[in-house]
Formats: sequence, C-alpha cells, structure tokens
Amino acid sequence: MRTASIFRGSRGGAAIAAAAVLALATGCGSGTDEPAGGSTGTASRPTSHPVKDTSITAEPGERFTLTVDQNASTREYWYLVDPMPDSSVLVSRGQEYASGSGDEPVPGAGGRLTFTFEAKGKGTTRFTLLHCTFTTCQGNTSTQPPVTTAPSATPTTGAGTPSRAPERITYTVTVD
Repeated sequence: MRTASIFRGSRGGAAIAAAAVLALATGCGSGTDEPAGGSTGTASRPTSHPVKDTSITAEPGERFTLTVDQNASTREYWYLVDPMPDSSVLVSRGQEYASGSGDEPVPGAGGRLTFTFEAKGKGTTRFTLLHCTFTTCQGNTSTQPPVTTAPSATPTTGAGTPSRAPERITYTVTVD
C-alpha cells in the first residue's frame, strides 16, 4: 500500500492516515440514513404536535405524536376514546409512557404519555383524547377508560356539588 509508506516514520503522518481512513469509513454524511440537511421524507421521526393543536394536516405515511402530562399517583390519565379515527385515513400506532423522574421511579412523580398516529390515506377524520382526574372520572385505571364520562358523583374538596366533566379534546386530521 503506497499511501501507508508515505506516512511511515512520523507520528503526525500516522494521525493523518488514521483520520483519512476514518473519513473514508464513515463517509461525509450525518451518520443517519437521512439525506444531508435533514429528512425530506415522511417515514422518518414522527412530527410532534402541541396538544392544543386540534387541526392537523399530514401526508400519507407520515407519523405524528401528541404528548400529555400524566400522573398515576393522582389518578390522572389520558385515553383515546370515541370517536376513533377512520382507519382508512389514520391509525393509532400506540402510546408510550416516560417517567418524569428518569430511569429511577420516584413515588408520586408524574411523566409524559405520547400517543403516536400514522396517516394512511387521503381524507379527513376525527378522534378524541379524554383527560380523567380523580374528580372527573370513576371506574378507570391506567389502561381502562371509565365506563361513563359523566361528572364524578364525588364532591370536590369543600364543595357540595358534583365535580365537572372530564376534559375532551377532539382532533381533526386531514391527510392530503
């Protein structure tokens, strides 16, 4: 190998040769499968939308997420409920919970629940996220929404009347 002989005998030359080999082995890209300058496709990382962004536009194949705060210790949960999205337009790709306290669970600490959706075909559809707290829903668990979403019969602290109804956020998604 002629290149190696040019750099033989000097530390600086060896360092340059090592750097050249490393550059050739790794290429000049960003180290991901994305084109230089970022992704131009829709199959890369999901787009994150703010929870209050209730009108969403997507392209077929695009994934997007909605992330909400959730705390099981205070019986605060979020659910995907009716109306469910039209599966020919949009499908749910599940949800993932991440503790707000990192790898070490801390009693009472909340976290973030991320819902992921994928646009399938052209059209418009709607879906709803239901936000339950201990004062707004009864009979629910972390994975099971309440049977009814009427206001809780349990009065709030210091009040003699039932609490308010749980929060519902309905999203309209247009896939073009």
